Amino acid sequence: MFDLDLWREIFQSINMNRTRSLLSGFTVAFAILLFAILFGIANGLQNTFQEAFGTDANNSIVIFPGTTSKAHKGLQVGRRIQFTNEDREFILDKFEDKVQFITSKVNRSVTASFKGEKNNYELRGVYPEYMFIENNVIKEGRYINHNDLDNNAKVVVIGRTVEEDLFFKETAIGKYINLSGIQYKIVGVFTDDEGDSEESVIYMPITTTQFVYGNNDFVDLMHLTYNPEMSSDEAMAFGNSIKNSLKDKFDVARSDQRAIRMWNMAEGTKQVDIMTTSLTFIILIIGFGTLIAGIVGISNIMIFIVKERTKEIGIRKALGASPRSIVSIILIESIIITAIAGYIGLLIGVGVLELVGPSLKEYFITNPGVSNSLVVGATITLIIAGTIAGYLPAKKASQIKPIVALRND
Repeated sequence: MFDLDLWREIFQSINMNRTRSLLSGFTVAFAILLFAILFGIANGLQNTFQEAFGTDANNSIVIFPGTTSKAHKGLQVGRRIQFTNEDREFILDKFEDKVQFITSKVNRSVTASFKGEKNNYELRGVYPEYMFIENNVIKEGRYINHNDLDNNAKVVVIGRTVEEDLFFKETAIGKYINLSGIQYKIVGVFTDDEGDSEESVIYMPITTTQFVYGNNDFVDLMHLTYNPEMSSDEAMAFGNSIKNSLKDKFDVARSDQRAIRMWNMAEGTKQVDIMTTSLTFIILIIGFGTLIAGIVGISNIMIFIVKERTKEIGIRKALGASPRSIVSIILIESIIITAIAGYIGLLIGVGVLELVGPSLKEYFITNPGVSNSLVVGATITLIIAGTIAGYLPAKKASQIKPIVALRND
């Protein structure tokens, strides 16, 4: 049952001992404030790492052909490696269970024009799977499909920036764009979170690109994503397996580092994981150190509070108060002060992060913030610690005889 007199008495005690209450609250608020800021900065650094990778699939591998730097099996140094459509099928046949999406690519620069408007853009001949590797989002129309590949269709998908440059407020869907003298039908417009650089691209079926620019099945590179369930070490081993298989296919020495080059996102991901794990560990040590300091501060204050109120406890016992009621008054008062101070510390910490967050980007800290659940958990930990710290001396004081408590100096 709600005891109004008990709560009135608790708030009267807090009001009568303002300095003591403020001191207790400041210890808690400061600990939560530092805890929130530290974890907010850690999250901001992690956001910076994630932003550096952009929105592209973070489980991707890009394979580039190069030139041999070592003689092998009677073949001379300086032999140029040329990928073809067959190599994509080779990888799929050999590693199908580990490959998520794969595409070959042909890159060209083209001059695009429409009704007198003209500009230069990058043209990429790709497979339909490239949409999921690059994480493009279709704004209007559709993406390239396998029917386009089979028919060498003269269709393209353009980026938002291309549409704005050449078509202004008109919709580009269904219109024909001139690419270096050849007309192509626009079947889709896409957007990309990486901004104008990625939205200034035109996609074409790779078979059409190969037919128009060389009438062959040559490709410039291959881009794939691996099973996202793989760990960084497994993905790095998978990448090496692909590279070694291609080296064997092209009669390249295993120790030749120039003939077939590879960029594996797993290598960067592993480095980021190491950095974020180390950073999180350091922040945890500092954060929990701050909490421990807060707990020690609360403990010392609670011991002092109980000692200071020994005579008051003696009077209460002399008037018939039970030990349980005496302990509950002290603990509830402690919990109220800790909870209010902790919430204030949380608000100040979040406010500081919101205020200085934009200016921290130059220090590689992006959108610093902390989840409320984490800080609330830290506040509850402090409350529990303060309760335990106060309970033991309060319990001991509540058990002494009134006459002894009244004689206490």
